[in-house]
Amino acid sequence: MAARPKTLTAAVAPVLVGTGLAAFHGVTAWLPAAAAMVGAILIQIGTNLANDYYDFVRGGDTEERIGPVRVTQAGILPPEAVRRGMIVTLGAAMAVGTYLVWVGGWPIVWIGLASVACAVLYTGGPFPLAYHGLGDVFVFVFFGLVAVAGTYYVQGLSWPGDAWLAGAGLGALSTAILVVNNLRDIETDRKANKRTLAVRLGPAGTKAEYLVALAVAAIVPVVGVVRFGWPSLALAALACAPLAVMPTRTVLTFEHPAQLLPALGGTARLVVVYGVLLAAGLALG
Repeated sequence: MAARPKTLTAAVAPVLVGTGLAAFHGVTAWLPAAAAMVGAILIQIGTNLANDYYDFVRGGDTEERIGPVRVTQAGILPPEAVRRGMIVTLGAAMAVGTYLVWVGGWPIVWIGLASVACAVLYTGGPFPLAYHGLGDVFVFVFFGLVAVAGTYYVQGLSWPGDAWLAGAGLGALSTAILVVNNLRDIETDRKANKRTLAVRLGPAGTKAEYLVALAVAAIVPVVGVVRFGWPSLALAALACAPLAVMPTRTVLTFEHPAQLLPALGGTARLVVVYGVLLAAGLALG
């Protein structure tokens, strides 16, 4: 429960796309790709554990919270056990990262250190990112740009422009998951003085952010085909559009925060289907 398996699509999809792009460029390296996948999943789990622990310690998670159970707040696990789990998981991610450093050199050192640090600083440390409206930026950068471009780099040892483009698409959709989560929690976050971007923008602005995120993801395959010569099969990513209808309608019309729970799951499914279709389109093309 603490690992939040349903959120792991945000870790898996970017690695799939980075590997699909590597296949398109003819530089696929399966062992580094597999290590990148394991490392990304471990960092996502470590971030979830840190979020569970620090939100409880800071008072961000209370009995008023609506949504999936948080094991620390619910008393299922003691805080120290969750904290130890976070340390072990992020330590395992760094162990996997040592192999990727051997493959990719110093750039992977800095990416790895920044990823692990931000996993903790998302809700921990003296300046928690999520509490100052920077959670959306963190997700866009690390679960989009860095995840896709980094996965490509450990295979192709370069940073092509279309890797960053593909990263923007996955980052936008992963951010959309967070947008739904924070939209649901606006009132409880405001009471806890957790100044997320949703709290700062208000419901109307947060709904607009969600639409922008979906629009960015939709534009990316088109730009890739037109500007970077991606195969037309990459446009298959747009076939996931019907999956966006339910969560979008819910986000725009909900009346009670609990009604956003299906939209949260729907957006997570959208991320993984978009990622699989884009990766397959690039690789097969």
